[in-house]
Amino acid sequence: MTSEIAIIERNTLTALGLQTILEELIPQAVIRVFHSFEELIDDTPDMYAHYFVSTAIYFEHTAFFLERRPKSIVLSAGESQIPIGVPVLNTFLPQEKLIKAFMNMRDRGHEMTHHRTKPQPQSDTPTLSAREIEVLVLVTKGYINKEIADKLNIGLTTVISHRKNITEKLGIKSVSGLAIYAVMNGYIDADSI
Repeated sequence: MTSEIAIIERNTLTALGLQTILEELIPQAVIRVFHSFEELIDDTPDMYAHYFVSTAIYFEHTAFFLERRPKSIVLSAGESQIPIGVPVLNTFLPQEKLIKAFMNMRDRGHEMTHHRTKPQPQSDTPTLSAREIEVLVLVTKGYINKEIADKLNIGLTTVISHRKNITEKLGIKSVSGLAIYAVMNGYIDADSI
């Protein structure tokens, strides 16, 4: 089942960056970017599972987002005037901490996919071998190919081959995307990244 996510943000770079992260975090989701509240309203605003909304737009249209409080996440630049109880994502965090913030939202039951329990693997979900999982974990911990080869007592070309297979199976190319996948599937703890 795909979920639809709306990003309502005037800043194009912030919106595109968040869209990229969310696409890696939730590859099955459909993510739409709106540069104004009016663009969202012209669409079908109540079809979205979640709204990632800039602070300014949130305050301009508080009534709309308060009615959708569990589904609305405010994109903050560290502002402190956001009401208590409203989920907030600080967009000024470094990439690793931003990913951890997503994971913490998920751990608190604010999953992007509306599942309260860990999603069960589906038949079309790619399966990684035990060795590929070992390589994945070491990649997410920041090891380079040579270090992984030494640690697992395998050849450098074997490591490269495993990384290529992981990327092809999962469709995830960035290390941050692989880290998100590893945390979401229980291969690694978010705090160890």
